[in-house]
Amino acid sequence: MRKGPGELEAEVLAVLLRRGQASATQVRESLGDTSLAYTTVVTILSRLFDKGVLTREKQGRMFAYSPVDDAPGLAARRMSAVLDSEHNRKSVLAKFVSTLSPADEHALLQLLQQERGSR
Repeated sequence: MRKGPGELEAEVLAVLLRRGQASATQVRESLGDTSLAYTTVVTILSRLFDKGVLTREKQGRMFAYSPVDDAPGLAARRMSAVLDSEHNRKSVLAKFVSTLSPADEHALLQLLQQERGSR
């Protein structure tokens, strides 16, 4: 089954968040999908690097990739990637909001009001 847009990126990013640093080969092995081509993983890592989500360091003939040190930004990008992979964004958002604690719901409402006020 083919993954939706952003879904594979989110999985690769999750591997790097767990490991801290990894090569394309290590990421592919961690994903555990034997049908996933090495070149696909390299492409995903390159795209995440180009987006500023990852850093990379030359190690011999390959690169070792690491997530940038911005946990809230990374989490927000992962949430966006999940939303981008869904056909019915409104339904996903509704389900997400229904699981929020009262404190998180209040914080979200405040953030939305601040965002509207800044426009």
